[in-house]
Amino acid sequence: MSASWHSLLVRIGERCPEYGGLADAEEHVETCFGYLARDLSHNESEILALLMQCVEELPHKDPLYGALVGLINTEDREFVGKVVNRTHAGVQEALDTDNCNKLRILTRFLTVLMCNSVVSPTSLIELYESLVSSAATTVDEETGNPAWQARADFYVFCILASLPWGGIELSERVPEELERVLNGIEAYLNLRKPVVYSALQVFEESEKLVEVGDDTEMKLPESEDYLENLWSSIQALMENSWKVDSVPRPHLSFESRFVNSQTHDFDPVLIPDNPKAPENATEITLGRQRQEAERTYPRRNMRLRIFPSSKTDEKITPIDRFVVEEYLLDVLFYLNGCRKECAAYMVGLPVPFRYEYIMAETVFSQLLLLPKPPFRLIYYTVVMVDLCKALPGAFPAVVAGAVRALFKRVAEMDVECRIRLVQWLSHHLSNFQFVWPWEEWAHILDLPKWAPERVFAKEVLEKEVRLAYWEKVKDSVTSTPRLMELLPPKNTPVYVYAPENRGSVPEAETTLATEFTNLVRGKKTVREIQVWIDERILPTQGQQASIQIVAQTLLYIGSKSFTHTVTVLEKYGQIFRKIAPDQTSQILMIDTVSQLWRNSAQMTAIVIDRMMGYRMVSNLSIVAWVFSPQNVQQFHTSDQVWEIIRNAINKTNNRTVDLRKEIAAAEKALKLATAGTAKAYTKWEAAVAALKAAEAKSEDNRNALSAKVDWAKTVADKAQDEETSAQDSLESKEALLARALREQEALFMAVYQSFADLLTDRLSKSVPESHGAPNPMEDTKGEDADAQAPVAMEPDEENIEEDGTKQKNQEDVINGTTTLFADAQEEEQWRKCTLGYLRAISRQYCDEVWLLMEKLDSTVFTDKVHPLVLSTTYAGLQRSS
Repeated sequence: MSASWHSLLVRIGERCPEYGGLADAEEHVETCFGYLARDLSHNESEILALLMQCVEELPHKDPLYGALVGLINTEDREFVGKVVNRTHAGVQEALDTDNCNKLRILTRFLTVLMCNSVVSPTSLIELYESLVSSAATTVDEETGNPAWQARADFYVFCILASLPWGGIELSERVPEELERVLNGIEAYLNLRKPVVYSALQVFEESEKLVEVGDDTEMKLPESEDYLENLWSSIQALMENSWKVDSVPRPHLSFESRFVNSQTHDFDPVLIPDNPKAPENATEITLGRQRQEAERTYPRRNMRLRIFPSSKTDEKITPIDRFVVEEYLLDVLFYLNGCRKECAAYMVGLPVPFRYEYIMAETVFSQLLLLPKPPFRLIYYTVVMVDLCKALPGAFPAVVAGAVRALFKRVAEMDVECRIRLVQWLSHHLSNFQFVWPWEEWAHILDLPKWAPERVFAKEVLEKEVRLAYWEKVKDSVTSTPRLMELLPPKNTPVYVYAPENRGSVPEAETTLATEFTNLVRGKKTVREIQVWIDERILPTQGQQASIQIVAQTLLYIGSKSFTHTVTVLEKYGQIFRKIAPDQTSQILMIDTVSQLWRNSAQMTAIVIDRMMGYRMVSNLSIVAWVFSPQNVQQFHTSDQVWEIIRNAINKTNNRTVDLRKEIAAAEKALKLATAGTAKAYTKWEAAVAALKAAEAKSEDNRNALSAKVDWAKTVADKAQDEETSAQDSLESKEALLARALREQEALFMAVYQSFADLLTDRLSKSVPESHGAPNPMEDTKGEDADAQAPVAMEPDEENIEEDGTKQKNQEDVINGTTTLFADAQEEEQWRKCTLGYLRAISRQYCDEVWLLMEKLDSTVFTDKVHPLVLSTTYAGLQRSS
């Protein structure tokens, strides 16, 4: 393969040595065409493969690749026919496999090929009409399945998203056909149901004061129905004679050479049928199908406008903004494995205007995309860092402005988005020596400790400590000494039996802890230590004190590092399991861990997570501990307990995922073993038949055949044993999966039951209205508790009974209403945060929750549950109330 044409094809349209630093796109196309024409006869298959790969993975260059194919079509129509056929196969494969990105990109590429006289306009119109027809059929109540509207919406989106690249050519060549397609799209939009999910928005839906230019005015939030927004932009584009500044049109330079080109017909594609609606479908079964459709065809982007319009350097039309966002999203998606190249392509898009603000908003929109972004949070973090390094004079200031704007609205932000923003900001600052103008946030110290802005800053500092050292983070805020108050304590363990704590615990416990420490450091065996615990601690101290002595001492011995902690848990796991065999004792164990590591939210979460992995504590005990009174008190001031419960849910779900993969592998192994057994027995039977047929022959021949029969029987028996072993392995894994699914079901039932009991009790108690306090009956989003903050699990100041009910206390009575907090606004913030976490958990684990919906409806979401609990859960699940 010639390296010259390879590099020219990949680097087309860039300022690079391959093109001598030229920036003229038309010259790039001409140069690349010359090299390809020379090598096409020798490397046709390699050129075709690389060209199609570039089309799909560098789609912002599709106008250049389209012009290149158009030039090749003037000289080698056979090769271009193969390009069209490969594109057709790709479109059909994308339709059959629900490959959204491939279908969207190839639809755009076909539109570009039409502009370059490679594909006939009528063929492209036929594809458009097939997609519109399928979409209309899908949402039809009688003949379709409206639960799969997400697929129909995506098909229409593919058409609308491709029009900026070829709308003007279609309007000139086939105006009536284009108008017919657009009329069909408009009819579809009138037929479908608008999709606006409040639970998928970063900020609350309410009237807000927003900055417009130099003024401030009240403005309603923009519609979140992405398809209607795009349709409005296309209508504006039509009124502007299809003019798009952000789409390069290199084919215009070669129109005279395309005049005599012969176009290719694009064969019709087969649109797959939607899954049929089940007979006697219930709201839950249709909801499951809708959830499956939205998972298969997820929302690609959202309208996140961080900056006012006055911040943009030029007036950018809505369609130009859409095109730039498409470019950026494509680069983020296809170059996710090469962050340096990703940043380089993002800052070098083929647009004639500056777009730093759009770039920042696009990356933040992906970082905060709900229900989840396409890639892990760390990817967007490193991309943002690389963009700051690629544009050091412009982009860092833009990012800082975005952070300031988001911080101002942090009280309105969805709780999950706030957690992500905390994680991103702490990691981002760690790449720049933790430098940040903290003095701008000094005013938050005048706010209550539960104020969202104050909690946000505290969580950022706590996350920074995880990424560096406490002293390093402390030095970063020395310019604002007041903020030292928000710094977490040094992440050292609090060993209650240390010499400096003498007098705070009974002397007998301290003595036993010292003896226990000496046994462990003296390398006594686990058996010897267990006997000592049974004889010395349990009979005299009882289980609660015994758990504290054993757990505190062992974990303190292993507190030197994470590796030491894991070693202790692995070595003495039998002791942990025996001393805390049931849920009540496991809750005490978890509480002991939280007391030891009260200065380190990170270590608390890690140790509890490891304990669950080693089955020292159950996921149900973790849920019960999270909803214990002392933790309920801090739902709105820290994300620590929510991190722990997320870890428990993730680990439980991962078990089922891993077991399903193992079962699939075991089924494959069993199938191979069964085939091997059948083949071995066939050979044995053939050998036996040959032996019987040789009765009249010589004795030597019979002996040889007899030996062959014996060998074949041995092989067959061995194959049978392997098949039996594979069958046993499969059955054992299936049993483990059944157990894991029961554990998963029990976990989600416990989580929702805990939420329902707690929130129903609290929401049923009205809060007197006060200035600035939101209405508790509104469907608000959770706000607080971003990342994990170091929290000492201090006991609740109120007297709370074991069943979760609260005794009245004179200081809790506010105008005759009983609340947990003395401040009605704090009570409302607690409710808002707790509802936000309920929504976030429902949204994040909707696939698992939908499978349990019937049982949840019958046992948890009864008529006794507060309506706001139901509406919040349903919002997270995108289920109609």
